[in-house]
Amino acid sequence: MRDVSVVGIGQTKVKEHWDKSLRELATEAILGAMKDAHVDHADALYVGNMLSGELAGQENLGALIADEVGLRGIEALKVEAACGGGGAALRVGYLAVASGQFDVVIVAGAEKLTETSNCLTTASLAMAADGDYEAIHGISFVALNALLMKRYMHEYDLVPEDFAAFTVNSHANAVNNPYAMFRSAITVEQYKKARDISDPISVMDSAPICDGAAALVLMPTSRLNGNGARAIKVAASASGTDSLGLQDRRDPLWLSAVEISSQKAYAQAGIAPKDVDLFEVHDAFSIMSVMSLEAAGFAERGRGALLAREGQIGIQGKLPLSTMGGLKARGHPVGATGVYQAVEAVTQLRGEAGKNQVPDARVAMTQSLGGVAANAVTHIFVN
Repeated sequence: MRDVSVVGIGQTKVKEHWDKSLRELATEAILGAMKDAHVDHADALYVGNMLSGELAGQENLGALIADEVGLRGIEALKVEAACGGGGAALRVGYLAVASGQFDVVIVAGAEKLTETSNCLTTASLAMAADGDYEAIHGISFVALNALLMKRYMHEYDLVPEDFAAFTVNSHANAVNNPYAMFRSAITVEQYKKARDISDPISVMDSAPICDGAAALVLMPTSRLNGNGARAIKVAASASGTDSLGLQDRRDPLWLSAVEISSQKAYAQAGIAPKDVDLFEVHDAFSIMSVMSLEAAGFAERGRGALLAREGQIGIQGKLPLSTMGGLKARGHPVGATGVYQAVEAVTQLRGEAGKNQVPDARVAMTQSLGGVAANAVTHIFVN
């Protein structure tokens, strides 16, 4: 297997894009990444997306977008893993280059969620859960996470305010990210006053519905063609799964897929959790941040919330999280999110994160989850 590096990044602002189609968003991000990488061709394109067919009436995104960006004829595929589609597309692209199959691969993530009714969008997002035993009974995706959060609070004697620091951190970091949806800081008091969506989850615990696209260009580390100075190595790419339905899990309060993919990634990169300088966590809901920190080995069981409460997750902290706003404040265009995370990790390791720059960042980890962590795709990047 060959070493793989990211040589180009591109992204659109995350917001409600009423004036741009799915293909236009993807094209903007891809052309930006190609310009950044100084390439005018690619051997393959992999597009992370969850709901293009359901909400945009468009499948076969690979061929559609390849043609739109002037790459007709190449291998081009859509990759779907629910909310983890972006991370899964990156893994497919990584393997395509590492295997020697292709030398220049574009990975993109694109999603539009805002042009349909809230009812349709909510029902569509619930397809990330078990259709036969969860969604069919009318439970929403938010409600599934609320069940986990309520049980977690009961088990470890916590209150909703114990989760506030994750949201406060994400919004503080988004202030300095021009691509973020919510560029305003919030306080703990604002968190406490937020309206509930599904008790105990409030709007301040939840990532927003939005649109956006992000892209990467991957090449073999041995063939950077002048891109060496700003190339960032993909030191690990790993994936794991759990049961889709919560009712089938041995322990609902432990994210087995996160543990599996994290441990595989650490082994591949030859590092331990203590070596990670920043973590782009899949903070679609605050409870996912807490449980991911534990399953990935950054906190003991039942103590994930303490990392935030003790101030360890800020830019200057022991383990900076969501350094450009995360899913909560940058926004969560579901199938694109994993690619946004990778773009942000590369930005940090290049030293180009501006006021959000993590000091002396050398190792960055991203994690993209599909469903209620039924899929977990972990990547580790090194400078």
